[in-house]
Amino acid sequence: MFGNRLINLFYGSIAVDLGTVNTLVALCGQGIALREPTAVAVSTAENKDAVLSVGSEAMSMLGRAPSDVNICYPMRDGVISDLHMCEVMLKQFIARALGHKPGPLGVRLMLCLPLCATDIERHALAEAAKGAGAREVLLMEEPVAAALGAGISPGDALGSMVVDIGGGTTDAAVLVLGGIAAYRSVRTGGTHIDAAIVDYIRREHNMMIGTRSAEQLKCELGRAVVGGREYAEIYGRNVETGLPMSKVVTQSEISHAIIPPLRRISETVRETLGETPPELAGDLVHRGIVLTGGGARLYGIADMLAKDTGMPVRVAEDPLDCVVLGALRALQEKDGIYENTYADVTSAS
Repeated sequence: MFGNRLINLFYGSIAVDLGTVNTLVALCGQGIALREPTAVAVSTAENKDAVLSVGSEAMSMLGRAPSDVNICYPMRDGVISDLHMCEVMLKQFIARALGHKPGPLGVRLMLCLPLCATDIERHALAEAAKGAGAREVLLMEEPVAAALGAGISPGDALGSMVVDIGGGTTDAAVLVLGGIAAYRSVRTGGTHIDAAIVDYIRREHNMMIGTRSAEQLKCELGRAVVGGREYAEIYGRNVETGLPMSKVVTQSEISHAIIPPLRRISETVRETLGETPPELAGDLVHRGIVLTGGGARLYGIADMLAKDTGMPVRVAEDPLDCVVLGALRALQEKDGIYENTYADVTSAS
């Protein structure tokens, strides 16, 4: 443990939850130091792909920027979609969190990734981290990090189940004795719920809305159980005329629109339970399922999964922060955490 503290002191150890929608950065000894949208504003006017801003500054330009400014999302479905932009963004996020650029020794970086990530996607994540100034890169599986952040020990002899519903993926995993006994991962998350709302409004109301409007509707009216009498007015563009228009939509409409992605999430959880060894079934009946990630905040989702699985389901405290706080805990207590909680370890040359 003392050697681990020396590494943290000299190199600077950082945990990063590089999500499809938001990126969180936490520092050893300080906690969460940065919380920003995973976005990059790029100008194509003079230099091709010249970066103007990242994070919330980039998102503030969405829908309001000139035609020669594009908003790029370097992450898609939990993995890198644009390596160069991800590297630039991550470098700026690390500098903001530290308050300065990484020193000549670089930093020790813990990154989390979904269970469905391929070897190529893992390698791309490690390469982006090294390009952003990391001397040592550790890759950790998101549900393991989420469990640690929710106060669950993966090394426990009793089985635990975590369902991490992120922006681009949902990971369901049964953890025991430092390993994963059963899991399922699907590329469905918060962004797919937003997309389902966009599709519904276009199909039923002949109206185009942006992803921001869809997310706002999800937060205001989204329910995992169809029903409700609340309503909201939204603004968009008529598909046929191209003219601005407004519509009033109800809670029942939005709840109905998001059923398909919620079904995929529920199926993923049930399939994971179906693959769980019988010896662990009793543990899960008593302990239940813990939900983490931004999708866990959707109203009624815990009740929906409890009904679909017959298991007790609860939302973790601060579900958005569980992954990055778990990764930070792993960095600080590496000597006391099973080595196989790490998906990969890459040292920069």
